[in-house]
Amino acid sequence: MVGHRIIAALVAVALSPFLHAEELGEMWGTAAAEAKYYPIVNVPIPPSVPMRPGGLEILPDGRLAVGTRRGDIYFIKGAFDTPPQPEFHLFASGQDEIFSLAWKDGAMTATSWGEVTRISDADGDGVADRYDTLTNNWGFAEYHEFAFASKPDPKGDIWVALGLSSSYESHNLFRGWAVKVTPDGKMIPVCSGLRSPAGVGANAQGAMFAIESQGPWNGCCSLKHLKPGGFLGHPASYNWYRFVPGMKEPVMPKSDSRLHIERKRVKELVPPAVCFPYIKMGRSISGFRLNQTGGKFGPFENQIFLGDYTLSLIMRATTEEINGVWQGACYPFREGLATGIMNVEFSPKGQLIAGGFTTNAQWPVRGPEPFAIQRIDWNGVTPFEIKEINIKKDGFLITFTKPIDPQVAAQANAYNITTYTHIYHAGYGSPEVDQTTSHVTKAAPAADGLSVMVYLEKFEEGHIHEFDVVKIKSKSGEPLLHSKAYYTVNEIPLN
Repeated sequence: MVGHRIIAALVAVALSPFLHAEELGEMWGTAAAEAKYYPIVNVPIPPSVPMRPGGLEILPDGRLAVGTRRGDIYFIKGAFDTPPQPEFHLFASGQDEIFSLAWKDGAMTATSWGEVTRISDADGDGVADRYDTLTNNWGFAEYHEFAFASKPDPKGDIWVALGLSSSYESHNLFRGWAVKVTPDGKMIPVCSGLRSPAGVGANAQGAMFAIESQGPWNGCCSLKHLKPGGFLGHPASYNWYRFVPGMKEPVMPKSDSRLHIERKRVKELVPPAVCFPYIKMGRSISGFRLNQTGGKFGPFENQIFLGDYTLSLIMRATTEEINGVWQGACYPFREGLATGIMNVEFSPKGQLIAGGFTTNAQWPVRGPEPFAIQRIDWNGVTPFEIKEINIKKDGFLITFTKPIDPQVAAQANAYNITTYTHIYHAGYGSPEVDQTTSHVTKAAPAADGLSVMVYLEKFEEGHIHEFDVVKIKSKSGEPLLHSKAYYTVNEIPLN
């Protein structure tokens, strides 16, 4: 089996020029307009620094910490200055594939393939000299078995999402599970059913989520709620239930079905909270962070900002809990970054830091640079955007960042809403299927012009509802910066 994996990796390297030429789909075409509000600033990296950014963290003294693919941790002073004047300091080495960092109680916690490590500087000379394993109570054997972790939750626990073996299988302990790691190193299994998760973090209400990649049992990338005791869709990890006392193995989902149908059979099945239509909204979504900058990053407070590795862009997402189930919407935000985005972080000044790299093998990336650290700044000018979409019992409430033209907004034909879902199956990914067009019966703008209630004849349960509102203009006649958004309907409000 190991020999087959090595051969597969070598073939991927040999074919990398062809993979990089793979069709990545149309760009949004809005980069120039986005730059008027959110310019991208490069943080220079010296040639002597072997930087492949993965995990990001802000230190108590305001420096940026970066964990790298090769296992180093750098502290960077001056990354948030205008212009950036970075000074790089090597704090720690010897780890591997650091995609998550968290600073707490005077030490750095780094999550890599096989463990969570507490790294500290005991003698105060600025260089780490203690490496304490908090836990390594999961299996690790091959290159696809990534591990991504959250920042500490209010109890101090770190949530870790563990990728499967070779995308389709779970050969090693707890692969395909999310687990919690307590401050004293106890590992607690939380839920099963992940495939190849990336970023992990909380929403504004404190619920924990992970990004899932498109692939087997996953028609597109999605944001999934890490519900304790839940099953998140990929059954390969069922074989580890026997090591979790008190947690019962779910029934097997049927392939070639629909996820909302299987929810009725598999009571533990947790639907994706936000689906990101393939290519339209990312292809290999990675790290994400909740915007709690107090308005320093514009009108999107308490929204989730997500990077995409393949398409080198940033998206937004909002979530809400309906009938005890999380769901929500995603929105375009900023394209044109320099490389594959692995992680994002907000600076104390409210800037969004994005870091990443290309592998030069296996996976194509739109951005041309081999690695980069970039900063997205808000220049204080508010773009005209769809701020948020919320579901109501008889339609959707669409909120905007600026007052809308009430005459146009009151026209039902100003709202084009189509729906579709994916095949829930063991095959890789899925086309968009079961398409419908939603009939808008009425549109009622609010008196302040900042929102409009769009009434529908009916919802399509389990479908992505794709909004195209290009006809909507601001009160001053300004077009929307992005006219599309995508809401995932898992539940319909009862009242």
